[in-house]
Amino acid sequence: MEKTEYIFGLRAIMEAIDAGRNVDKVLMRRDLGGELAKELLAKVREYDIPLQKVPLEKLNRITMKNHQGAIAILSPVAYHRLENIVPALYEEGKTPLVVVLDGITDARNFGAIGRTCDCAGVDAIVIPERGSATVTSDAVKASAGALFYVPVCREKDVASAVRFLQENGYAVVGASEKGSMNYTEADFTVPVAIVMGAEDTGISQPVVKRCDSLVSIPLMGNIGSLNVGVAAGVMLYEAVRQRLAAGFRAR
Repeated sequence: MEKTEYIFGLRAIMEAIDAGRNVDKVLMRRDLGGELAKELLAKVREYDIPLQKVPLEKLNRITMKNHQGAIAILSPVAYHRLENIVPALYEEGKTPLVVVLDGITDARNFGAIGRTCDCAGVDAIVIPERGSATVTSDAVKASAGALFYVPVCREKDVASAVRFLQENGYAVVGASEKGSMNYTEADFTVPVAIVMGAEDTGISQPVVKRCDSLVSIPLMGNIGSLNVGVAAGVMLYEAVRQRLAAGFRAR
């Protein structure tokens, strides 16, 4: 797997954005001023590209080349918009299966979940713009390349994305150790979005409140929770089991 790609310099970044390069995010020096910096800020906002203000030292750790106070990190894939994916899935006659990742920050967990999503026939993965692992070379490597195949939708806010899915007929099932329902009792044969929470804190409260049901995976040992990648696999293959039993075809 190739290393993460970067673009250095204000004008070079703007030209890359205009050329349609897949920019994951832009790092900009905190105190950067000037007309070119203002132009870049405007372009980043226009294209909804995440921007992170950072100290000069962080930029210099990435490169000592003349970065002019800004570095763009490129994504190996193009991100999708949920508002485009949702109607397209219905138009294809599918009963959609979507995974929503609420604050998964570890690239290896993200990649492992992506690999399972591809194997389980997931139609899209939803991640937030901020506070989440993104599609980097490390994540793609951990996914064994699966993130090249499963559309990843990067949305501003997970709770709003969940509401949008519900408005379009999806049942939203959150995986939580506090869930009162066994995960096998949820119906995964309907259009459904499975929500997996952060490795340490679980699903955020605004998203918990929006879930139609919260389900838990029984634990028999001494450890209080499963790794989120393993838990996602358990949830997804219950969905596969139910769908095959209901007559869905394996790919």
